[in-house]
Order: sequence, then C-alpha cells, then structure tokens
Amino acid sequence: MDCREKYLDCSTQLDIVIVNYNSTDYLLRCLESVYRELDGRAVNIYVADNGSKDDVSRLLDQFPEIDLHINACNIGFARAVNQCIEKSSSRYLLILNPDTIIGKKCFDSVLEFMESHQRVGVLGPKIYDHDFKVQGSARSFPTLATALFGRNTILTRLFPDNRVSRKNILNTLSDGSTPMGVDWLSGACMFVRRTAVDAVGGLDNHFFMYWEDADWCIRLKNAGWDIIYFPAAFVVHFVGGSSERNLMKAVLEFHKSAYYFFNKYYPSPFGVLKPLVIMGLSVRVCFVLAVHGIRRWISKNENCSA
Repeated sequence: MDCREKYLDCSTQLDIVIVNYNSTDYLLRCLESVYRELDGRAVNIYVADNGSKDDVSRLLDQFPEIDLHINACNIGFARAVNQCIEKSSSRYLLILNPDTIIGKKCFDSVLEFMESHQRVGVLGPKIYDHDFKVQGSARSFPTLATALFGRNTILTRLFPDNRVSRKNILNTLSDGSTPMGVDWLSGACMFVRRTAVDAVGGLDNHFFMYWEDADWCIRLKNAGWDIIYFPAAFVVHFVGGSSERNLMKAVLEFHKSAYYFFNKYYPSPFGVLKPLVIMGLSVRVCFVLAVHGIRRWISKNENCSA
C-alpha cells in the first residue's frame, strides 16, 4: 500500500486544525460557520490553545466533540499546528485561523477540486477582509526585493502600484474564479493534502509566528506538489483578531521570522548584507509601530470629539 492509499478508507475526509491564543470569541463564531458549511460532513476538529486567558474551555460547552489541547504557555503557531497534525489521520487538513468565517459551499468546492487534481498539495481560497476587500493571500516566493516592496513596507505604501509589488501579490492577476498556480499561500486558511505533509514534514518549529506558511509552500513546491489559489471558494478573515491585543510582540515576531526565513533560503548574499538587513528590519519595526500609534491616537481623538 503506497502512502496515498492508506488514507483512502478513512471514515473522515477532512481534519481541521485551529491554533487559538486569546481569540476564543472569534473562534466560537468561526466554529459556527464551519459547522454550518459542513452540512453534516464528518470531520475531526483539533484546537490547540496556546495558554489563552479568555477561558477557552467554554468551547466544549457548545462543541463537546472538539479535540481541545491546552498548552501551559504560548509555544508558537508552528509547534501548535504540528501537535494537531500528529493526531490527524484524514486525507486532507485545513489549517484555519480562529478569526475567520467560512464562506458558502467552501468545503464542497475545495474538496471536489482536490479529489480530481491529485498533484495539488496546498490550496488556498480567496480571502476577504471584514469589509470584503480581497486580501493579498496568493504570492510569489519572497526575495530580497520582497523585503523592500512587500505588502506592508514603506516603499509599497509610497508607491502602491510598483512593478515588484504587482509581481509579488499574485491574486491581483486572478480573474476571480479560475484556479491559478502560485508560489505561496496565506496560512490563515490553507487546505493541505495529507500525503504532501508526509512527504515534506510539518511546519518548521523555528518560526514562532509568521512566515511558516511561505517556508512550507517552498518545501512542498520543491517536492513537486502544486500550490493552487482557488478563488471559487472564500473565507472572511478579521485581520489581527489573533494578534492585535499584543501588537508589539506580533511585530517583533514577524520580523524575527522574516530574518530567519531569508537567512534560511538566501544564506550567501544575505550573509554579506546581514548588518544592512538587521538595520532595515529595525527601521521597519519602528515604522509599523509608529503608524499604528498614530492611527490609535487619531481614532481616540475622533471618538472624544464625536
């Protein structure tokens, strides 16, 4: 029996993996949308909680069938996902953020497509913001140019329609309905074939938060699996719901993971440029925190004058 066949007789087709950190209110709404769209389909749902302080155990009052694992502290996103992957046994995995809402017929359309396209290792649906703007969830593999012209960099904010940014955010090239091969998909909602995970392993535990999805997609694509953006299905992602309450830590972890990522995949030229890159990342941290602080100040003063 080959590694694909051992999953063909599973009683469930899909395992859903959610990592929670102080986002239990979001997670309850997420699970309501999951069960609504499952429409009776059998699944296993694994929730790994990273030491939340908002009484995550209340999930079991509403959803007693969920496999809830509570870590004593925040062990990071990648490690928590891997805890759940080790328990899973179905043909497909859905890695899902707690601050998401599943769109209509998402499971039906995605699983039908993956069943008929056996080389698809990872599939990501269209992702909307809470105000239904399409997120840049399908991307090119990061390069050193991406560090300068990524979605949230200073240069992209100053020159939003620059050529590098357009090449980096691939779903801007989508017609809105046709599946499209890409390099990298957002880990906010990622359907993964279990045999692909068996081939390359789980997430890299060196990533505490952020960039682990890019690393996984690189390893999967290098192993011959297709990475597909699938805009016929969608989810809504309330960006920042899981990290907004601790912005400083989220920003620092993003840049630590970015440094590890570029050092992992671009060791030679990166090594020479390390001092410059460290300085650039430090400037970006200050910029992001300053922008957020200004926005909060403006919002606070607008509320006071209303």
